[in-house]
Amino acid sequence: MKRTAGSRGPISVLWSALLVVPAACGGLGSTPPAPQVRPGLEVFLAEPPAWIVGKRIGLITNHTGIDLAGRRNIDRIMAHPELKLTTLFAFEHGLRGVAPPGAKIDSGTDEATGLPVHSLYGEVRKPTPEMLRDVDVLMYDVQDIGARPYTRVSTMVLSMQAAAEKGIPFVVLDRPNPLGGVEVEGNLLEPAFASFVGMYPIPLRHGMTVGELARMYNREHGIGAELTVIPVAGWKRDMWLPETGMPWVGTSPNIQRMDAGLLYPGTVLLEGTNLSEGRGTRFPFEQTGAPWLRAAEVADSMNALGLPGVRFEAIEMEIAPDAGKYGGQTVPAVRILVIDRDRVRPVLTAVRLIDVIRRLHPDDFAWRGANQREPTMLTIDRLAGTDRLRKSIEAGTLEEYLESWAADEARHRAIRAAYLLYD
Repeated sequence: MKRTAGSRGPISVLWSALLVVPAACGGLGSTPPAPQVRPGLEVFLAEPPAWIVGKRIGLITNHTGIDLAGRRNIDRIMAHPELKLTTLFAFEHGLRGVAPPGAKIDSGTDEATGLPVHSLYGEVRKPTPEMLRDVDVLMYDVQDIGARPYTRVSTMVLSMQAAAEKGIPFVVLDRPNPLGGVEVEGNLLEPAFASFVGMYPIPLRHGMTVGELARMYNREHGIGAELTVIPVAGWKRDMWLPETGMPWVGTSPNIQRMDAGLLYPGTVLLEGTNLSEGRGTRFPFEQTGAPWLRAAEVADSMNALGLPGVRFEAIEMEIAPDAGKYGGQTVPAVRILVIDRDRVRPVLTAVRLIDVIRRLHPDDFAWRGANQREPTMLTIDRLAGTDRLRKSIEAGTLEEYLESWAADEARHRAIRAAYLLYD
């Protein structure tokens, strides 16, 4: 076990996990098999660190915590003769990942194992001392989507803080960033706009795995956890999830497709407007609409911009009755079609789309108000991590604001460099 920089507390990284497992070669003209990439869970189970054997483990996870065969991490750890799993923790959308966005998650019991399940998305969002009473090691194994507003990473940060306060180790079983680890995009979050959908200054598309984020947050923001990251075996930064051979699992009820995951770092901003972001439709975060939208005009205007990797088409969008915006209605909408995922800039695409719609519909478009947890902050400012986006669109100075991204992206790349684990 090699010690590395990246935390005020000790950090250990299982470096054997970084070895690439070569895939078998196909014959001439055949399709080569997908590379054998193994999540941190598989690496951990193959050779648990000696110090964790016999310790009581508390596991923060959901339905995405599976092995290559689709088996739950909960069951795999329970069945391991050297490991002792005592407690489970659930967060937004619950252990099975099916609860609606924002719905309170209750504590309870995992039916398959009988283990207690403590909610981190109900009365509290940070593990309490009572929840950690039977825990010697706190472990995190969740598939992220690679976007700052995705709340799983905020759960990880608060849990790291709780582990540091109790003086117990925190372990991250790493998984690939499904969008790859090369591209970054967007502004850095400003501290005044920190919230549960963005706690620290990273771009909307950050290009890091949760293990790398944990290392960076632990040191840069003084969490001071005794952090161990078990890296993914065989992953390289330029790999999209479908290239890894790992199974795709919809990471939340409204991100069931890779294209939705790719567009989400930008289209999540639609939540800060009176446009539907597609919740309650077949393609959430891939389309947007409203009863007043002149969809054909918007699609034509967007296609005229020649944005990389995407095109736009006017459609009608049927929204389920229980959806938050325009539920039960069929509304005119614009669909974003990914035609070249390597060229797509999801944040730029969404910002341009919001700007075009607002200019074409000045009397109908509106920003969404604040929520109960951040009553002084408009939803768009909370999601964007700044009020400069909203103000630049309102003032007609969007081009100047977009130019400022380059400096923020360069700063993020420079800071993250010390915490990256993969080539």
